[in-house]
Amino acid sequence: MSSFIRRALTCTALAATAALTLSACAPSAEAESSNSAASSQTVTITDNHGEVEVPVNPKRVVALDNHVFETLDEWDVPLVAAPKGIMGTAWPDYTDDAEIADVGTHREPNLEAIIAAQPDLIIGGYRFGESYDTIVKQNPDAAVIEINPRDGEDPMSELTRETEILGQIFDREDEAAKLTAEFEGAIADAKQAYNGTDTVLGLITSGGKIEFAAPVTGRSVGPIFSALDLKPAIEQQAEDESHGDDISVEAIAAANPDWIVVLDRDASFAEPEPGSVPADELIAGSEALKGVTAVAEGQIVYLDSDFYLTEDLQAYTELFEQLQEAFAGA
Repeated sequence: MSSFIRRALTCTALAATAALTLSACAPSAEAESSNSAASSQTVTITDNHGEVEVPVNPKRVVALDNHVFETLDEWDVPLVAAPKGIMGTAWPDYTDDAEIADVGTHREPNLEAIIAAQPDLIIGGYRFGESYDTIVKQNPDAAVIEINPRDGEDPMSELTRETEILGQIFDREDEAAKLTAEFEGAIADAKQAYNGTDTVLGLITSGGKIEFAAPVTGRSVGPIFSALDLKPAIEQQAEDESHGDDISVEAIAAANPDWIVVLDRDASFAEPEPGSVPADELIAGSEALKGVTAVAEGQIVYLDSDFYLTEDLQAYTELFEQLQEAFAGA
């Protein structure tokens, strides 16, 4: 065989081998189509404004609603921007990450930071509700949703709804179902442990003052009354649902509640407001309240120090567990 023929056969064999190798490495048209479909998958959810088409497992997420941070953090969902000014130290994975843009606070929002982050999804609402229309207008390529608890709806059901929607968006429906099951179980257990007759008073402390948290409508504490069918020590609608209403120690003493449930707003912040006093000093340490049954019997439940920042499903689950243990141990 001539050298020319041998060279020709060798080249032909090498070419064939290269072609087979490239064919094996290159993705098939079916695989490319499958990957493309996965990356462009969407789900239609119903938010506070109506139906919205949202990408599943969006890559660039902005979250502004404090109710969702705990869940997103548990699910290792990365953020590209967040309002670090109102997150305290509860979520260091987000607040300590310099790569996550700071949207500031709802009082002085840096909405340009959201635009610069080029998000696929923006979870707005709650404290940032007034900025919704502006955010939608400024970010036409992003899905913008508000899923925070709606006024006039049962707040406990709203928390489960919010968690279920997050499960749909981030393909974590099983995890969302587990969270809601634990939440509903905690409510049932606390309800069973409550004797049905003891009176309960909700209070909020801030800046050295004690405020009244009205049953049902009062901030943070109010919703537990309807959830557990608690008997209020004082029957009164909230005038200020956010910060609580004025109440004197004399009025608390006259009501003589069997239980007191307290939100210490100042405890949520590393640098409390000037003049702040820990809730236990204001209530358990008050000479005027020492004869109140709840104080005398040590039947005071203090919410977690981060509760004012979170107010989410996990925070209420923990609170109901606290109440179950307290009621059962009385």
